[in-house]
Amino acid sequence: MGVHEYIVDYIRLGETTGQNLGLEVEHFVVNDRGFPIGFEEVTALIKEVATQIDAEIIYMDGYPVGYYTPGYSVTLEPSCQFEISVDPLSDLDEIKAVYQGFLDLWTPIFKERGYHFIAKGNLPLVESGEIDPDDIPLSHKKRYKYMDQYFRSSGKYGKYMMRASSSVQISVDYSSEKDLVRKLLVLQKISPIMMIAMENKSFEDSVIEKGSDKMHLLRIQEWGDLDPARTGFYPHSFDKDFGYDKIADVITHTPLILLTDYGETTDVGSRTAADLINEGVIEEELVSPRKEKLIEHFISMGFFHFRVKKYIEIRVADSVPLDRALSYVALIKGLIYSEDNLKTLENRLSDVDSPEKIQEAVDEIIVSGLDAVIYDEKTAGEWYKYLVELAGTALSQKEQEYLHNV
Repeated sequence: MGVHEYIVDYIRLGETTGQNLGLEVEHFVVNDRGFPIGFEEVTALIKEVATQIDAEIIYMDGYPVGYYTPGYSVTLEPSCQFEISVDPLSDLDEIKAVYQGFLDLWTPIFKERGYHFIAKGNLPLVESGEIDPDDIPLSHKKRYKYMDQYFRSSGKYGKYMMRASSSVQISVDYSSEKDLVRKLLVLQKISPIMMIAMENKSFEDSVIEKGSDKMHLLRIQEWGDLDPARTGFYPHSFDKDFGYDKIADVITHTPLILLTDYGETTDVGSRTAADLINEGVIEEELVSPRKEKLIEHFISMGFFHFRVKKYIEIRVADSVPLDRALSYVALIKGLIYSEDNLKTLENRLSDVDSPEKIQEAVDEIIVSGLDAVIYDEKTAGEWYKYLVELAGTALSQKEQEYLHNV
């Protein structure tokens, strides 16, 4: 077997009859002036708190950059965005309880030191133009140093994405290759509506470029012009033969920028996993646990709107506070884990048959927001209302209550 086959097997291992939902939320930790907490201070806090709660500390390049504890994990993103990843669960109340426990632990710790959480798509000081992203230091991870260097020439907004953006990510299960493809296609088609529904700007009139009429989806714009080799909608996903093999092809041919192997991170530029195998840097035959770590690293360097791991990761929403994040989880649950609703969306959106048509909807929304006319001559706002109503038909009465905060 080779790396391509290992990746196919890795994805196939994700098949499950379960219907869990993973929730990840990135937060800015800022002082009263809106400036983010520094790397040394936050890593020292992570080590201290993790030790107190008997959590397993995550080290990267010798720094304590997160921890695992029952129910969730914490990790630091490029400029110390503080991310919670809730372990996959099916019950919305349980997801809420885990997240609330995380907030109850960390909110007073940060408050005592003059900091607080904010959940926004972009750091407000950068969105308002008061500071430039380059005024915000990166964490000391080598990973981010190499990414920062690479994105300086791959697109316009690398410094915005790394230093000043935050998101909410939801993961959903698949039961088979066919089920993965179905769900991914439907999710991609409705993603423009989810993008605008979960937009979380700080200032109504803010734009990335002065004079632009592109007043919506600032974070999506930043990611969209980051690097065409690793962003946008999932490559080949509308091909008739799309499946595990083509996903493995995408993963092995995405430029890696960096390689983390044997505990060391090195700069590899635009070389791909396939290139490194051909060069002999990575052996074709691999053994566990190195095999799984390398596969996970290869996958992590693709920044598409959706990632395929051992689940489908939905990456189109701005960071939002707890109640709104839970509404988003409820929306996804009601749409994607209902066979009736999945079929309904497949039929309603059958004419959306290419990533270009989805991108056209995104481009309209970037200018006109919820008033943008997209599929079937309906506005994004009308589609959003329809999706909420449709999701509600598959949720319990208690779960329906969560939908009201989207």
